[in-house]
Amino acid sequence: MNHDHFLPTVLRSDAATQRVGLEPKTKSGIANLSRRGFLKTSAFAGTGILVLGVFPGCSSEELPEIMARAEASGTFSNASFQPSVFVGLNEEGDVFVVNSRAEMGQGIRSSVHVVIADELGADLDRVYQEQADGDAKYGDMNTDGSTSIRNLFDQWRTAGATAREMLIAAAAAEWGVPAEECTAHDHAVHHGDKSLSFGELAAAAAALDVPQSPAFRPRSEWKYIGTEISGYDNHDIVTGKAIFGLDVTLPDMLHASVERPPTVLGQLISCDASAAKAVPGVVDVVELPNISEPAHFKALGGVAVVATNTWAAFKGREALQCEWDLGPNASYTTATYREQLTASASAPGQAALDEGDADGVIDAAEDVFEASYWVPMQAHASMEVPCATAWAKGDGTVECWAPSQNARSARSAVAQYTDFDEEDVTVHVTLLGGAFGRKGKADFLVEAVLISQAVGRPVKNTWKREDCIRYDYFHAPSAQTITAAVGANGLPTAWRHRSAFPSITSTFVPGVTFANAGELGLGATTNAFEIPNIKVEACEAPAHVRIGWVRSVSNIHHSFAVNAMAGELAHRAGRDQLEYFMALLGSDRDMSPRFGERGRYGEDLVRAPWTSQRMKHVLQVAADSAGYGHSLPDNEAIGLAVQYSFAAYMAWAIRVRVEGNQWSVVRADGVLDAGTIVNRDRVLSQIEGNLVFGVTMAHYGQLTATNGVVDQSNFTDYPLARMSDIPEIHAHIVDSDLIPGGVGEPGLPPVMPAIANALIQITGTPVREVPIRVS
Repeated sequence: MNHDHFLPTVLRSDAATQRVGLEPKTKSGIANLSRRGFLKTSAFAGTGILVLGVFPGCSSEELPEIMARAEASGTFSNASFQPSVFVGLNEEGDVFVVNSRAEMGQGIRSSVHVVIADELGADLDRVYQEQADGDAKYGDMNTDGSTSIRNLFDQWRTAGATAREMLIAAAAAEWGVPAEECTAHDHAVHHGDKSLSFGELAAAAAALDVPQSPAFRPRSEWKYIGTEISGYDNHDIVTGKAIFGLDVTLPDMLHASVERPPTVLGQLISCDASAAKAVPGVVDVVELPNISEPAHFKALGGVAVVATNTWAAFKGREALQCEWDLGPNASYTTATYREQLTASASAPGQAALDEGDADGVIDAAEDVFEASYWVPMQAHASMEVPCATAWAKGDGTVECWAPSQNARSARSAVAQYTDFDEEDVTVHVTLLGGAFGRKGKADFLVEAVLISQAVGRPVKNTWKREDCIRYDYFHAPSAQTITAAVGANGLPTAWRHRSAFPSITSTFVPGVTFANAGELGLGATTNAFEIPNIKVEACEAPAHVRIGWVRSVSNIHHSFAVNAMAGELAHRAGRDQLEYFMALLGSDRDMSPRFGERGRYGEDLVRAPWTSQRMKHVLQVAADSAGYGHSLPDNEAIGLAVQYSFAAYMAWAIRVRVEGNQWSVVRADGVLDAGTIVNRDRVLSQIEGNLVFGVTMAHYGQLTATNGVVDQSNFTDYPLARMSDIPEIHAHIVDSDLIPGGVGEPGLPPVMPAIANALIQITGTPVREVPIRVS
């Protein structure tokens, strides 16, 4: 296994710039303009300011071109050969791949064509992508839960293999030779010294029966899978041609901004819109229907100001005079709610896992250690705010453009909460300027449709940053109490984990006050420590805001508590942290029987069992990479954390420095074992991005509420990590032949506890809440 793939230093305003080597040409012939390559060739970060230019020491001859692929001669719809809904081929030889998942920076559009090209034997430069509209024929379109590649990998391979076998059959028939003697590669079918291009075979292949069980290529024949491939949309993004949700423009389009109730389930009593209508550019003011339980993906209600431009809509909205009934959640105040959750997590709850006799062993133990942890409410805070364009055409149909993570769900939500039948709703998916789960909820699109219906024209609904922060589907605040019976060697003989946080289910089903088994399976019941007596309980927690899934979901708070508790126990026992973690992970074993054939992440535990070996391996590699065990200054330490999530294994070894009452991350070494990977560049970028996300949470991640209203509103009081917060990052991928695991989310959960586990070594004081502070 190769563990030597180090990422270049992330550029920082307070550190010397490390020169990054030129990205090589990919096998597709297109220069790989990864984010790391882009920073080298087109930006300079010397003072924390991004300045277009060239790094010192780089000659113009060295600069890689940003190449646009040639235009396709047609589209999927007019391709003469369409063996599946995912692949089409025309007689010019252009291959069309339909991508059914959303691209939000994670790289799905830089992966689907890679897999299909390898199975087909196509030249990657001749493979073109089209984005699927919301439609049941594509199956599950939910870009969520790190499922895209792990759920679609074999479907994509099947699509490519199907086309390949049909092209081979057509060529074999033309030459009168056995199909078994023919091969497909380099965009053609070959037999001895004869060859026919894919385009030449398209019409004949289209007349053949579609094989039901095509054979996959052996891995030895892969050209592209597992290599670094240039981002499919790089050229359009850097030249401004890419279309994100905010870029959609239609003829005669209006712009809308919605003033919503300050609290969830709040109701509009009255609104004086006279001043708003007097704002130049304002065309109309539309009252949206009041919301009722459950919140689901409904519009929150309120009043929309519709104008000829976004600025006029915003200014008109500011002029509205609205009176609200704050409803049932007006009493929600963070300080009180935290006390409520902490008390709940200190009392027995509903058992989600009960192996051995944890209660009995704890009650009888001479040495019992208990700690409580708090992770506050968090927002998605993606760079591109929620936005959508809708055109209710007046003929019973509506056409929509949105940065949606789930076009099928969005289509259904529009039909459910407006007057349209689902078959009359079209949802086109744009690129997403970040999402992290937020844009899997279609409330902002439902708003756009309702407003377009009211004014009879196309409408772009644009949220302000304040809306994005205050009206999110929030990551649940959580209180957790972990109690351990501790043996003479300092290791726990029993472990009881009580977790209180409002469930995502509460957004869809009124009255739900306990987390479900799936949510507890995100880091709590998937505790990999070899402890003979273990119990996990869900404790009561009513919801007062819309709770949604944020990157890695409940793994965020569960991993923090479980790993930080392990770090505390190691410190308490006076044992080396790495040695202690390895002892906790215990013997080499298959832990899959806890969940059967399907795990908590929908993973196939038959083909890729959940094992302690893979957990220990990523932890060891991370520690070795970080130089764990080497001498460090007294104000520095390396903290460790490891987590299994989304069918992947991730460990971080994070070096932290404390100066006065401030802490900073100096270096972070992350190791991901996600089985087979498709595009190495995209995987590395996800490891990096998760580190940045986790550092943001550790430093700044906290939303509060007073009387039902979220207190924060923008990056001034809900900041994100700056360049000066980001350390030197070394990301490693474990090479594997196992089936693909998740990539977009597993890198986040261990970040905060690794920081906590470094700080306890420096200060001697445990870290039990976020944001992390030292005194």
